Amino acid sequence: MRQSIPPITKNLIIINVLFYLASIVFSVKGIDLSVFLGAFYPESPNFKFWQILTHMFMHASFPEISHILFNMFALWMFGSVVEYTFGPRKFLTLYFLAGLAGFLLFNLTNYFQVEQLKEIVHSQGISVQELYNYSKLNFQGVLYNLPENFRSSEQGIELINAYRTPMVGASGAIYGLLLAFAVLYPDEKLMLIFFPVPIKAKYFIPIMVLVEFYMGYKNIGNIAHFAHLGGGIVGFILARYWKKNLYRRN
Repeated sequence: MRQSIPPITKNLIIINVLFYLASIVFSVKGIDLSVFLGAFYPESPNFKFWQILTHMFMHASFPEISHILFNMFALWMFGSVVEYTFGPRKFLTLYFLAGLAGFLLFNLTNYFQVEQLKEIVHSQGISVQELYNYSKLNFQGVLYNLPENFRSSEQGIELINAYRTPMVGASGAIYGLLLAFAVLYPDEKLMLIFFPVPIKAKYFIPIMVLVEFYMGYKNIGNIAHFAHLGGGIVGFILARYWKKNLYRRN
């Protein structure tokens, strides 16, 4: 039996959709909202402190719609159950802590990559400070400091891309909900659209986590795999802890 969408889950979906619509409206005016609200690498000249929170409500820009559709579907499907089980306060705590953990783990892995790139670029006689300055974006998402005749090494280009590319999406928080769901209802059966075979959550979701780890380790696709894992870790820990006391009474 499917109950109505609980209030926090419903409001989170509404806020995400409003942010997505706003990004479309602003893009028509030539303004890229992800420059202000996406989460840049903390050392980037484009980073602002509020992006730690706001990136959770931003998604891949239109016409790419699968990103927000998948996240909102997962938020509705798993978030509703987790909110009904734990209540709105714990649900909201789990959601945002998972999103924050996703940001932290993603940027921790980025740190090692960026530091390695900086060492290589420096050894090539290229100014890291100049590349940093070239990485600044204007409100249209354009590298306005980049010289027209700019040339650099492959690693120099990678370093600029690390500084200029924001992380967007609620996926860290969503993975927190996925792992929480698996902890709460391990025998509930789930299945993928392209693999319509029911699999218990206690097997299905760990498989997804292992796939995410492999893809993150191999750096496959333009996806923040370690953000997903960071959120999942927090969701798992909190759900395990709260589940122990779920049915206790004082």
